[in-house]
Amino acid sequence: MKTSINFKVAKSDSEIHNFRKKSFDYIRKDLTHKNEYWMEQKIADRVQKIESYCKENSGRKLQKNAMPVREAVVVIKENTTMQDLHNLSKRLEEELKIRIFQIAIHKDEGHYDKDTKEWKPNYHAHLVADWQDLETGKTLKHQSFHYSKMQDLAAECLEMERGVSGSLARLEAVEFKIKKREEDLKILEERYRQMQQEMESKNSEEFIVKESDFLGFQKIKTDKTIENYEKAFKTNNIQLLKNKTELESKEKHIAELKTKIESLKKEVLFFKSKNSALLTNETVFAVEKKKYMDSVENTLKKAILQESIKIPNLQNLNDTELKDKMIEIIEKTSKENNIPVSAFEEVFRISEKQINLFSLLRFDHRENKASEQNKVNSTKDNSLNIESQIMKEPEERKGFKR
Repeated sequence: MKTSINFKVAKSDSEIHNFRKKSFDYIRKDLTHKNEYWMEQKIADRVQKIESYCKENSGRKLQKNAMPVREAVVVIKENTTMQDLHNLSKRLEEELKIRIFQIAIHKDEGHYDKDTKEWKPNYHAHLVADWQDLETGKTLKHQSFHYSKMQDLAAECLEMERGVSGSLARLEAVEFKIKKREEDLKILEERYRQMQQEMESKNSEEFIVKESDFLGFQKIKTDKTIENYEKAFKTNNIQLLKNKTELESKEKHIAELKTKIESLKKEVLFFKSKNSALLTNETVFAVEKKKYMDSVENTLKKAILQESIKIPNLQNLNDTELKDKMIEIIEKTSKENNIPVSAFEEVFRISEKQINLFSLLRFDHRENKASEQNKVNSTKDNSLNIESQIMKEPEERKGFKR
């Protein structure tokens, strides 16, 4: 299954659609509960923040025709998780400076097959992004190869045609496309040639309209003859122009596909080399493991921020209640993102990370940030035994399985 990602300017009703704030006639309400949502900030608030930063950084207002917030629809699999999309968001930020601040996974859209009446789901996700360059304050400027990179990142992070086998599959698909386009090009060229020959060999007598006078002599009817010529030239010129445009379009597409095929060949070699290094080089393996653990920690942090907003009277919870909440969040994150519990255990083995995660949960984002450090300090002494509570007492946590 192939994926794709394409950013366009965010619509004014994006949040209404993405977060299902009203009912739509093209969705299956019985499947809406399978949707997943994550929001760091509302679009209106982010736009205001972007405009303020632009004026502060560049001394000028954001241009009226700027598109500082954009949205992409990403094709996903049925088992694509929120963590996969957070990983994609992280890569987009690291490599292309695109910062995702809203994610919505939709599994309630699709259509019924006309013949079989079978439901054909359209699994996809909406990514809403901040398109501001933090160095200049202006909107990001990307070239065509950047948009190609977006497709590569989506395929890699969502594990759709990733690695050696995926690259080879895409390679074969692109080669097939090139062959088909070249065949189409030959047909168009032949049609174009025939049209030109037809125009050159057209018997002018066919366009001439004659009529007999009262004596029986044939006379040319000028107005009708001119009209026939005009119609013929107009029709043929339109067809010739259309064929010429199609030819140019096909040639351009073939050139783009050939460029892509070279890129995919390089990607195949890269993944072969990477796979070999993972199997034989301990250092490379360690680096890849660190990347994975960082993504697990990043997903947990986002989940903690999201869940902490929903906890009433957060500031009044005692240490035991906070630990219970943390384990609930871990259980939920593990289940929704298919992350093994052992990965979370690995994170909590590092006391500094453990303290930071608890301070993140304990800090009430509805309060003034000035109190944050006090909460971190009060958390430090009581959070260190979370690892043992996770690893030594799993039987007491129903559903929290290794």
